[in-house]
Amino acid sequence: MRKVVGCKGPVTRRSFLEVGSLGICGLGLSHLLRLKAQARQPDASPVETSVILVWLPGGPPHMETFDMKPDAPVEYRGEFRPIRTVVPGMEVCEHLPRFAKIADKYSIIRSIAHEFADHGGGHKRFLTGRDPREPTGFVNDYPMVGSIVAKMREGRSCQKGVPDYVNFCDHGRQHIDVFSFGSAYLGPETHPFTVPGDPSRPEFQVHNLCLHPDLAGRLEDRRLLLAGFDRLAKEIDGSGVMDALDEFNRRAIELLTSPRVRQAFDLSQESPAIREKYGRHAWGQRALLARRLIEAGSSFVTVVMENPLPSGGLPKYAVYNWDSHAVNCHIFDDFRLRAPYFDQAVTALIEDVYLRGLDHHVMIIVTGEFGRTPRINPAVGTQTGVMQPGRDHWPQAMSVVVAGGRMRTGQVVGATNARGEYPKERPLTPNDLWATMFRHLGIDIHHTFPDHAGRPMPILPYGQVISELL
Repeated sequence: MRKVVGCKGPVTRRSFLEVGSLGICGLGLSHLLRLKAQARQPDASPVETSVILVWLPGGPPHMETFDMKPDAPVEYRGEFRPIRTVVPGMEVCEHLPRFAKIADKYSIIRSIAHEFADHGGGHKRFLTGRDPREPTGFVNDYPMVGSIVAKMREGRSCQKGVPDYVNFCDHGRQHIDVFSFGSAYLGPETHPFTVPGDPSRPEFQVHNLCLHPDLAGRLEDRRLLLAGFDRLAKEIDGSGVMDALDEFNRRAIELLTSPRVRQAFDLSQESPAIREKYGRHAWGQRALLARRLIEAGSSFVTVVMENPLPSGGLPKYAVYNWDSHAVNCHIFDDFRLRAPYFDQAVTALIEDVYLRGLDHHVMIIVTGEFGRTPRINPAVGTQTGVMQPGRDHWPQAMSVVVAGGRMRTGQVVGATNARGEYPKERPLTPNDLWATMFRHLGIDIHHTFPDHAGRPMPILPYGQVISELL
C-alpha cells in the first residue's frame, strides 16, 4: 500500500516571485487575474461568510477519534478508551482531551458515508460531491468545492486585497492533483493560492508573495519602464487591449505589494501566547494562518494536516499521513504521536473563532476522504518488520467535526452500528455536508456552470442541508 496519497514528489516551483513574470501558483499573477475576469460571475453572496476546511488525507480512523466502540469485540474496539466531554453523553478518544473540554463548541457527524474506497476515488467523491468516472487517480472530472466557492465569488481577491481561496500544505504536496483539489471545467483561475511549507520554522516564507531582495528595490524602476513601453504600445494599439493589460498588471502589482496581504501572512503580528496555544508546529501555525486569512477577507482556506513532523523524521512505527494500514504503521502508536498535534491545533482554531466573535462568520469542517475498517487488520510493517495492528480503507462510515457557521453545536448527528461498520441512524452523504456549507456561504447549489461540452452542471447534483445543525 502507498504511504502517501498520490505523492508525485516535489513539484518544480519558483522559489521566489520574480516581478518580471509575477508567477503565482504556476501562472503569472496578471494572467491569473485575466482568467478570472474572463470567467467572472456575479458575487452570489455579499454576506461576509467563509469556510476553513481542515483536510486529513489518508482517512482518519473514526474508531480512534470520535466514534469509539468500547463494548465491541477487542478485534474491533482497539486499545483506546473514550472519555467524557463537557457535553453529557458525548464522548471522544482519551487522546483528545482538548476536544473533550470544548465539545460544546462543535458537533460530530457520525453517519456520513460513500462507496469509493480508493484514496483517489475517495478524494474525488468527497471533495466534488459526485461519483468520479474513474475510481482511482486524483485528477478531477468535476470541480472541488473550494473552486466552486472561488468561482461564485470571482473578483473578490482584488476587492478584498487578499487571495480569496488559499491552501496550506507540506512542501512537495502543492500540486493541484495531489489531493484532488482540481477545478475541472471551472478552469485554473479557480485554483487555490497554495502556500507550502512549515510556518513554525524561522525560515518560512510565502514564496509566491516574496520578492527577492535584489528585485524588490527595482520594483518602481520596472513600473516606470513598463509605463514607457505601454505609452509606446498605445500609440500603435487602437483596440483597447493595452488598457486592459495595464489594469491586469496594476492589480497584480497591487496584490503583490499589498500591506493587507503581507500582514495577513505575518505571524509575528500574533502574541507569543496565541502562537503557543495553537502549537509551535506546522499544523498549529497553519491553523493560525487560516484564521488570519479569513479575518483579512479570504472566503475558503484549506489546512492540510498530513505529517505532524514535516521538518523532521518520523519514527518507523508512524506513517506520513492518516493512511493507517498495518503495513504503513502501528495504528495506535502512530495515533499517540499525531493526536497531541491534532488535538491542540484544531481545538485552538475552534476556540479562537468563538473568542474572536467569528463563529457566525466562519464555518470549520474537519474531515478526511473516508474512515478506517472497523475490524483491525494486523500485518507485518514495511518499516518495522514486525506484526502490528492497522486499519484499511472504509468509506462506509466516518466521522466529521463541524463548528461555527451559526450552527447548533454540542451534539452528535447520526450513529453507526455497534461495531462502527455503517450508519444505523440518520445516513448522510458528503453532499449533505456541502449543501450545509453552501447554505452558510449563501450559494445556491442549483446554480449551473457549463462543463467542457457546454452542458449545464449544477453545483451539487443532490444534497440536503443537515437540519440538526440549523
